Parts: sequence; structure tokens; C-alpha cells
Amino acid sequence: MPLNIPNILTLLRILLIPFFFIVYMLDAGWSNLAATVIFVVAAITDWLDGYLARRLNQYTTFGAFLDPVADKLIVATALVLLATDDTVLSLVISTPLFAASVAIIIGREIVISALREWMAELGKRASVAVSYVGKVKTTLQMTAISLLIYQQPLLGLPVFKLGELLLFIAAVLTLYSMIVYLKAAWPVLTDQE
Repeated sequence: MPLNIPNILTLLRILLIPFFFIVYMLDAGWSNLAATVIFVVAAITDWLDGYLARRLNQYTTFGAFLDPVADKLIVATALVLLATDDTVLSLVISTPLFAASVAIIIGREIVISALREWMAELGKRASVAVSYVGKVKTTLQMTAISLLIYQQPLLGLPVFKLGELLLFIAAVLTLYSMIVYLKAAWPVLTDQE
């Protein structure tokens, strides 16, 4: 395992997960802010490790494998915590809509991960490469989760409601991007041997 700066940042993101979990679960006045900071640091490392890998020409197979795993772990952890938090559920517009958004985002990650793995085995991984819509979806998702974790109004802005709205939009983009990936892979999926 090559320990370059991008890979160290990816490993840091994974190591932040238990700290994020513990801080989120604490019933302290500062825990939402601290959990938000940890999540935002993880989100920034998500962007930074990819940027540095390209900029410093430090792309590795290990990093290409671990980066999406780290992303999915931190996002799934945060979404599960939010979806099982009674305080959060008391604030959402619609618990079924919120739960559906969480299920869509987590479910899509499982489907696309399996699809990418399968396509890679067939030597056709490029047909399911990350798209621009996927990047926008990830940005909205990370922003939404950060706002939902923080919960408190900030500078007069209804942070939680804004986070909820962004999560719903991210869920729609998540479905759309999954359809795009499946459509790109469909000829291979339906190819008769």
C-alpha cells in the first residue's frame, strides 16, 4: 500500500468515522457542532485526495479502490445516524420521505458499487465511470448531511430545513445518476453469451 498524501487523506476519512459516530451519539450541547466539523473535514478530504492525486500525479490502484469505499462508509454512517435519531425525525417534513431519501442514497451506492465491480471484471469499467451528475449529487449530499447534523439555525437561515431540501434533491439526482449508469451498462448487462 503506497502511503502518499492522497491515500493518507483517504485513510484519515475512514479513521474519522468512529470519532464521528461517538461524538454524534453524545448528548452534549457541543456534539452537533463537533460532529458537523468532523463530517465536513471528511467531506473536504474526499475532494482533496482526488485533487491531490491528479495534481501530484499520485494516482494509485489502492487509492482508486479505497476512496469510494471511504466515501460510502462516512455517508452511510451519517445517514443511518440521522434516520434513527428521534430529534431529527421530529424535525423532518415527512418521515417516510426522509427515510426513502436515505434508502435511495444508500441503495444506489450498493447497486453502483456492484455494477462497477462487475463491469471491471468484464474489462468495461470505463462505461460506468463517475459522471458530472454524480459529482453534483455528491456535493449536494455532503452539504445536506452537514446541515442536517448541525441542525441549528445559522445567521437566520433554517439550516435543518435547507439540509432536508438538499437531501431530497440529492436523492432525485441519485436516482437519475443510477439510471444513467444502468443505461450505460445495459448493453453489457443484456448481452447474451
